[in-house]
Amino acid sequence: MNSAFAAPTASLDDPFYYLTNFRFVLDWVGERHADLLSADERDFLVQFDNLPRSSQALLVRMVMRKGELFRLGKLSYAEIGDSATAVAPLMSLGWVDSDPALSVDEVFHQLRLAELRQALAAEIRAAGVSVSSAKTVLYDTLASAFNEPKRLCQWWPGANDTVLRLTVMETCDRLRLMFFGNLRQDWAEFVLTELGLQHFEVVPFTSHSRAFQSRHEVDTYLVLHHLRQRLDEGELPADLYREVPSTSDNRWLATRRARLLLQLGREAERSGDSALALTLYGDADSSEARIRQLRVLERAGEHQAAFERATQALDSSPNETEHQALARLLPRLQRRLKMPVVPSEPEPAHERWDLVLPGPQGVERAVAQALSEPQAPVYYVENSLITGLFGLLCWSAIFAPLPGAFFHPFHNGPADLYRDDFVARRRDAFDACLARLEDGSYREVIQATWREKFGLASPFVHWPIVDEALVELALECIPAEHLRACFERLLGDLKANRAGLPDLIQLMPDAPEGTPRYRMIEVKGPGDRLQDNQRRWLTFFHRHEIPAAVCYVCWADSAEPMP
Repeated sequence: MNSAFAAPTASLDDPFYYLTNFRFVLDWVGERHADLLSADERDFLVQFDNLPRSSQALLVRMVMRKGELFRLGKLSYAEIGDSATAVAPLMSLGWVDSDPALSVDEVFHQLRLAELRQALAAEIRAAGVSVSSAKTVLYDTLASAFNEPKRLCQWWPGANDTVLRLTVMETCDRLRLMFFGNLRQDWAEFVLTELGLQHFEVVPFTSHSRAFQSRHEVDTYLVLHHLRQRLDEGELPADLYREVPSTSDNRWLATRRARLLLQLGREAERSGDSALALTLYGDADSSEARIRQLRVLERAGEHQAAFERATQALDSSPNETEHQALARLLPRLQRRLKMPVVPSEPEPAHERWDLVLPGPQGVERAVAQALSEPQAPVYYVENSLITGLFGLLCWSAIFAPLPGAFFHPFHNGPADLYRDDFVARRRDAFDACLARLEDGSYREVIQATWREKFGLASPFVHWPIVDEALVELALECIPAEHLRACFERLLGDLKANRAGLPDLIQLMPDAPEGTPRYRMIEVKGPGDRLQDNQRRWLTFFHRHEIPAAVCYVCWADSAEPMP
């Protein structure tokens, strides 16, 4: 049955608002993901519901804080009351360990400097370190001598507080993952919504709309997540690669796996292990990974292998980004192999302006101020105007309630936004939106959407820049055929093409008939150069006769020449 979902209605005026939010997540997961839960996890839901409210609240307070270790004396909350009383049922369930073994790192993190000086007084004296030494000095001097974890009473027999370890954080993280579909979002999403700092579109959904369809998928996500964490902590790519799981036919998880392999490959490449980097890039098999693999082959002198793979990639309908990189790489390889060089199509020359300004200062704002006229204002929009108009016109297609697109109340946009089949799954809906550009109704649709959806989170509409006045003036000045061309290019590769648009736009509603009523302006300060995505947009503008220029700025008091 279809329904709509919204965030829970907890209020920050309620001292237990965070508990209401946590219960909302547990109820949501219990109702929609029961088949993905283990017996222990189902028991957790039941046992949590049976706890005293103060114990529930204390557990949630701990879950929402960083880490798994807590000083009992610092768990002080007016609405909970005595924390020692509240924590007792949690200890009875084994959810909190009241006497955990602590590593030396954990002891140094939990104890204040004065407490460390008491707890480790004998060790400090034996090491000949001044008792007034800073915590970092004490750690650097003493840490290597402690190899085994010990309970706090062993570290410090005179301790006057208790250190607790939360033992159910892994369970709570798994429940949070099943709710959000990622571990990037956390409990702060609820608070920001309740503060009115975030507002989300309410999307119809079915009971089958959820992030994961099997427990194996949840397990795979967690493995990939922890492997990335271990990479960030310095573990070797070769060791981590052996643990990378397969993702079968789940395209979403396959994309996450490919991203991890790319990161492992980059680290292997940086460390000089070219053979492993080639393997990892080959396994990732993404556009960026293929280009990096070719560059590794080129640096290793494997020019024939690089040429063959580059030629194959070029014949496989690569996206614009990959095509651009291949077009640069192939002539180099042809020269190395003493083959006839097939020149790539030259980039069209873009219109160039040179501007000398007093500075240094914020270059985009300075150019906007210098070029702006009362009847031809210049706005700093960067990647926000064209994408914003696209997001407003195509709002209904972007937020279409397809399976796997939305599964909780805090989506900035559909979960499959950057998957290869995102547009294909919604092609008819996007075509219907773009048809508005043909029949002339697009202005009314965009303006109505702006008024109806203002402030709601969107992956394309940046409300602080795309205000109503700018939208109306842009629609007056930019022809529908130009908008359609830009929107179709966005749909060709949403992730890559949403960036690289010019910094400024000048709108000229009173321009003479037959002349452009707007122009887009990319700004480059001293020493700055066009990026590849910017070059691709400029080439596109030239092909479609869309007015665009690059303004190169030099400071009046600088001897640095224009590029």
